[in-house]
Amino acid sequence: MEISELYKIYKSKSSICTDTRKIKKGGLFFALKGENFNGNLFAAKAISDGCSFAIIDEKKIATNDKFILVKNVLETLQNLARHHRKQLSIPIIGITGTNGKTTSKELIHAVLKSELNSYATKGNLNNHIGVPLSILEITKEHEIAIIEMGANHEKEIEFLCDIAKPTHGVITNIGSAHLEGFKNHQGVINAKNELFNFIKKNNGLLFVNDDDNLLLNLSEKIERITYGNNGFCKGFITKNTAYLSIKFSHTEINSQLIGEYQFSNIMLAVCIGNKFNIKDLNIQKAIENYTPKNNRSEILKTKDNLLILDAYNANPSSMKAMITSFSKQDYTNKLCILGDMLELGEYTIKEHSAILDLIDTLNLEIILIGKEFSKISKEAFKDRNAFEIFLKSNPIKNKTILLKGSRGIGLEKLQAML
Repeated sequence: MEISELYKIYKSKSSICTDTRKIKKGGLFFALKGENFNGNLFAAKAISDGCSFAIIDEKKIATNDKFILVKNVLETLQNLARHHRKQLSIPIIGITGTNGKTTSKELIHAVLKSELNSYATKGNLNNHIGVPLSILEITKEHEIAIIEMGANHEKEIEFLCDIAKPTHGVITNIGSAHLEGFKNHQGVINAKNELFNFIKKNNGLLFVNDDDNLLLNLSEKIERITYGNNGFCKGFITKNTAYLSIKFSHTEINSQLIGEYQFSNIMLAVCIGNKFNIKDLNIQKAIENYTPKNNRSEILKTKDNLLILDAYNANPSSMKAMITSFSKQDYTNKLCILGDMLELGEYTIKEHSAILDLIDTLNLEIILIGKEFSKISKEAFKDRNAFEIFLKSNPIKNKTILLKGSRGIGLEKLQAML
């Protein structure tokens, strides 16, 4: 079936789904395949549960005209998103970066939707499946969209740009993450810069952190608006005790975000708000009302301790920024419980050692969890279960605790014991 024909079907249906547990009546089911699953095997269930059509790529499944046979389901989904993008004339802001892209996306969305019908990537659907699904959720009613793009190999951002075709671009920062896939830091730079290259080729506009020399250099010959301490859109920190407060123009924002590193995320949202003519008062209210979720810099009070939970993910740059900011906070009895940083490949030992060196300079009390930290510290617990056993006979009380580690370590599961 031609994409133009499938597009007519898509336009007449209510939704797209790839998971039979989330079926919506009348929608289209795309039978995606992965290493451990084959959506073709669930296509009949999708139809019986209410989907109008199932897009499949195994001929034996096509038992009636409700099954649309294609060569490759994933490629069809991506091509359908490309076709849909061509029908949209709205600005699309592409956002990537090592740290802060999801928080920045949510802040930008909060600001823009205060006056515009804004769409933003849901959760972290930012890969070769998530981006096409996000594009296909944009309707004719939307006036602007923010599409998050993630990558762990070079050429992925370039591929996602070809689908989303952003008119505006943001790289929040470029740090050390997914080094296993990128091989080295230059690989990370090359990958993130694919967004800037796309914007340049297509005469788009960038929003660039004026406090980041690397980003300034990469964007030097591209149309841009800068933000930060000295950018075109200028602000400064007024308070960094518990939550961060900043001031821009004549407006002060008292956020519900932790850490001075959030300054650039807030200023990015302010800058984009200014560009799209959002009133300062609405920018202020939107950012002040935003609360982080999903284990991203959440402050939680337990019976015995105050927890700063930042266990959604971790890489060397985000770990260093969080620990440094935590060391400056005006808390008593501070304790860092740190989990391994994953996907660092040959840089694993070096980067974990650098975290210990940083902790030494900041004179913070620490507990380390994970097999990588165990390789360089005799005091480290080999995994979370080993630490939980220790906690049962050695409870921690009256501490302000930073919980930071990669998602695979599962530090968020310690909440009930702290």
